Amino acid sequence: MLTSKQRAEFRAQANSLKPMLHIGKDGISDALVAQAKETLLAHELVKCRVLETALLTANEAADALAEATGADFVSAAGSTFVIYKNNPNKNNPKHAVAKIKRNPVKEGAKARAARAKIQREKRNEYFKNKAIEEKSGNK
Repeated sequence: MLTSKQRAEFRAQANSLKPMLHIGKDGISDALVAQAKETLLAHELVKCRVLETALLTANEAADALAEATGADFVSAAGSTFVIYKNNPNKNNPKHAVAKIKRNPVKEGAKARAARAKIQREKRNEYFKNKAIEEKSGNK
């Protein structure tokens, strides 16, 4: 079972993928399940597409295929869906469940906030010193 953070990470990684499996009018056949198992072994994260001629929706096909292969359902949108199955023999940190990539946007925002805080402190120190000089110069 995937956590919501893992699911979000896999959804983000699946955006750039092209569908590797196409489900047509035959639906979820034994040949499709065998092909899905091989593809999951090789790639771990697989995007699938349900063609218009199929009598299944993307959610129905995803549930059936995930159950038949032992994979986890990640997401479905329109006629495509994504499934994931961890391959312990594969040493690919890109799809590792335990390790989630850091978000560079959030890291950049934190760095900018830290620089802005340092600037504010310097500016406040400057004006404090200037106020002290003015008080001592007037007396």
